[in-house]
Amino acid sequence: MRRPYLIAGLLLALLGTPALAAVKQISILHSGFPNRTPIHLLIEALLALGYEDGNTAAIELLGGEGDAKRLDALVAGLASKKPDVIVALTSPAVLALKRAGVGTPVVFAFVTDPVRQGIVSSLSRPSGNFTGVTYSEATLGGKRLELLLDALPGTRRVAVIWSRAFSENAAIFDVIRQAGQARGVEVFSREVEGAQDLAPAFDDAKGSGAQALIFLTDNLMFGRRKEIAALALSHQLPSIHSFAPEARDGALMSYGPDLAENYRRAAALADRVLKGARPADLPVEEPTHFTLCVNLKTAKALGLNISPALLARADEVIE
Repeated sequence: MRRPYLIAGLLLALLGTPALAAVKQISILHSGFPNRTPIHLLIEALLALGYEDGNTAAIELLGGEGDAKRLDALVAGLASKKPDVIVALTSPAVLALKRAGVGTPVVFAFVTDPVRQGIVSSLSRPSGNFTGVTYSEATLGGKRLELLLDALPGTRRVAVIWSRAFSENAAIFDVIRQAGQARGVEVFSREVEGAQDLAPAFDDAKGSGAQALIFLTDNLMFGRRKEIAALALSHQLPSIHSFAPEARDGALMSYGPDLAENYRRAAALADRVLKGARPADLPVEEPTHFTLCVNLKTAKALGLNISPALLARADEVIE
């Protein structure tokens, strides 16, 4: 009587094993608040490659919420869990994994200068278990100032609000300051340490006589983009930011790497790792597409007329 059950059990085990083996464990680690970012773009990119959560993949989304202790606890959990791949978003998340010596393959995105930060040996030959997609914010600082001046001819004083929590911000500010000097524009610096400094920072920027604003976004401030856009509007400070969602949520302009492209390329690298490639053999990639977004609703609220020439250069115009 037991023989049929034994055979059936063996058949189920044999049939079930490949299906179980095909399920890939993918952990996505963000140092901030994933639900405040367009994380769906990464999930969609993974799905397009065949990784469906609950079917061919088990995808977990973890957020450090700007808390270093929470982030370290999440990293410790990943070290013991050992998923097939970790997709790490933002420098703090990647650096926490690096400090902990996590041996799982890591694909990163939205990380600037990973060589200087000690994450990889070089872009072409990363070595170790880290690779991903990078870009340099510093090279974009002068471009954002140029776009702001094109939108606001006659501007002679610009404020920059920034935080040292993002390691490259000091270099970005220096680039903007030098670009301003070359164009006869004074640049006022206002550092912030957290959300509590935002309103006073805008007060100081306005009090400095600034006619416009460059906001240097980090992963925590990105989550407060609606609040920041509202402050810029209430202070009558036309502003330019790093990513399109900031303009969509009320800022005047944004210029930076295309988010969808970065997520797609990170997903593609994760796919290669999941199919057996070693991160050490996968060169770190750089963006090929940068997007300019202009919010005409905000321009109207500020009483601005954006030139047709600038609008023609925009990848996205919000009306």
